[in-house]
Amino acid sequence: MRTDRHDAHRRWAASALAALSIAAVACAPRQERTPAAASEVPTSGWIDATATLDPATTPVYEGDAPMKFDFLKDMRKGDGLTLSVLSLGAHSGTHVDAPMHFVSGGASVDRVPLEPLIGPARVIDIADGVQAIDAAELERHEWRGAPRVLFRTRSSLRGWMASPTFHRDFAYIAPDAAQLLADAGVQLVGIDYISAEQFGAPEPRAHRILLGKGIPIVEGLALADVRAGEYDLIVLPIKVGGHEGAPARAVVRRRAP
Repeated sequence: MRTDRHDAHRRWAASALAALSIAAVACAPRQERTPAAASEVPTSGWIDATATLDPATTPVYEGDAPMKFDFLKDMRKGDGLTLSVLSLGAHSGTHVDAPMHFVSGGASVDRVPLEPLIGPARVIDIADGVQAIDAAELERHEWRGAPRVLFRTRSSLRGWMASPTFHRDFAYIAPDAAQLLADAGVQLVGIDYISAEQFGAPEPRAHRILLGKGIPIVEGLALADVRAGEYDLIVLPIKVGGHEGAPARAVVRRRAP
């Protein structure tokens, strides 16, 4: 019996060592790869789908708080340490809208459950010529059955999430498409510009439809390097207590066929 337990322990240890070795390879810094591997399009591994926050390159929604970044202390100027101060709106860059944004009594961003923010997602390509992702446009794509839906639109094709210029003619989710998504039980909806709502819309109906069902909206995704298909998604907003939204880090990983 002691021998059996010893053999079982050895097998478990070998399995754990193998798992650690695989994890070490997966987490190896990009610069340690061979030049040939570095030039290949990644078929596995995480892709950063987060827009870099930078006042020089990040668009700000018209009328929203400007981004102001500064250094209180800077080692490059002879200080003993580097210390920054950041001033920005809650909906800057890649960010998550919580129900509180447009729903009275809705959950704040720190109360959004983790489950909608982590899991399988489908990236859907929307043609450059399409501005309104309405029900008819949505039904042209295979979206049903996807627990999370991310739209890759003209904003990715034109590099708008890396341009400080705010573009009013971004692609948006129309209310009838939002209703289809909500009725189908989609857990999360994302888009690649800083709002999912039509610019100048008289009412934020798409937001209210989705957020009213407790569906968080991820806006400002950086999807220029993400092809249509099935992915694992992790998007984690800053845990800001009692507020309606927060900047987030979003990453995706292609799912095996």
